[in-house]
Amino acid sequence: MADQKALTTRAQDFSAWYNEVIMRAELADYSPVRGCMVIRPNGYAIWEQMQRALDDMFKELGVQNAYFPLLIPQSFFSKEAQHIDGFAPELAIVTHGGGKELEEPLVIRPTSETIIYSMYAKWIQSYRDLPMLMNQWCNVLRWEMRTRLFLRTAEFLWQEGHTAHVDEADAERFALEILKVYRRFAEEWMAMPVLTGRKTDSERFAGALRTYCIEGLMQDNKALQAGTTHNLGQNFAKAFQVTFQSDQGTLEYVWNTSWGVSTRLVGALVMTHGDDAGIITPPRLAQYQCVIVPIYKSDAERVTVLEAAERILRELRQGGVRTHLDKRDGLKPGAKYYEWEGRGVPLRLEVGPRDVAAGQVMLARRTGGAKSPLPTAGLARALQTEMDVMQAALLEAARVRREQHSIRGITKASFLEFLEGDGGFAYGGWCGDAACEATIKEETKATIRCLPDEEFRSPEAPRSCMWCDRPAVTEAVWARAY
Repeated sequence: MADQKALTTRAQDFSAWYNEVIMRAELADYSPVRGCMVIRPNGYAIWEQMQRALDDMFKELGVQNAYFPLLIPQSFFSKEAQHIDGFAPELAIVTHGGGKELEEPLVIRPTSETIIYSMYAKWIQSYRDLPMLMNQWCNVLRWEMRTRLFLRTAEFLWQEGHTAHVDEADAERFALEILKVYRRFAEEWMAMPVLTGRKTDSERFAGALRTYCIEGLMQDNKALQAGTTHNLGQNFAKAFQVTFQSDQGTLEYVWNTSWGVSTRLVGALVMTHGDDAGIITPPRLAQYQCVIVPIYKSDAERVTVLEAAERILRELRQGGVRTHLDKRDGLKPGAKYYEWEGRGVPLRLEVGPRDVAAGQVMLARRTGGAKSPLPTAGLARALQTEMDVMQAALLEAARVRREQHSIRGITKASFLEFLEGDGGFAYGGWCGDAACEATIKEETKATIRCLPDEEFRSPEAPRSCMWCDRPAVTEAVWARAY
């Protein structure tokens, strides 16, 4: 059972609150290996729901799942110069196996472009083999120095998609199609509004032509990069000789994309929706969408109430509501309420002798409000409606909060004042100079989260760089970030 010590509030210390909430909800725990975590069943169940939703959306685009080795020859990384430079500090390398020194060291995958494209070189012969659309669900290892549960750990779970195309236009189209999938998932399943846009050259993936991202704003007004998709151009194709015979008979290099989201999304969910009582899980991703708590005082009442609760449980499950019946003895109803609230279960049904006699249950919502009676007849449909309302309300509340902590048309002075206050997303002109971008990061700890897509841009295009006053080439969104 979860610890009943009061949580640190978000206002007191958001970082401490985040760690305590994860422990109370039993989402994860610290591993004996530095920088790694153990994902507990409650946390893994959320990840499973995320996997199912995303996997279905990938497959709708024609993507197939595969699996590639954990160990990659070290020489593969030297074939793409930008890639090795980008990952060198984070690599973990195996030098011995079977009691002997290996002829060639093996890298524990930080990402799989190199091993996958070495295989694509074998499998792709003709334009008829394209596009090749693959994804794998796996773990990766990056030797991170500063870690935090879910948000940044040395080992983490993710999906990484890798595709090959006949030309740049098709690769670009697919990279942006995946961006739409990530946005749809974030908003429709996680109830987390996101900005979409392109990363600056200094922030793009090592070895990519262009990187696109979804960016969320957490309750402490720090940004979180929640997913990325990359147009890799032909860099890896040339490094690994991934070629095909075109319909004109010429030998051409393929164009690649890669894209991924990770268990970082569980952390994003916690920080987007949690309150001072614990996490709030959007209904579409909850392990249990509803928990039934029976209430009784005597053995006779226990029999009657549990019989009714078991019947409700069966009917709700048949009606598509993921439901759990908490019939643990020796634990008072109030303690159960506290525990399930901390775990973020969207709906709680209380069933006592009077409820059974009246053919009803008492509904309590994780998002607050007065309890209300519901008839047991048609209960599954009623709860589906409740969950739809809650899902939409969580998204809208997060969207309103984001807009309340966004500022447009910034100047250097207003930007600095904004950061010294609550912070959030700051929209302003940028000259396009990487040196200017680096200076801003060094002096303010704020980074360009993205060059926003048209939908998110300000009505009037900025004319000058908010920092150096030179002519602006684009609008950028700055924020301090995880």
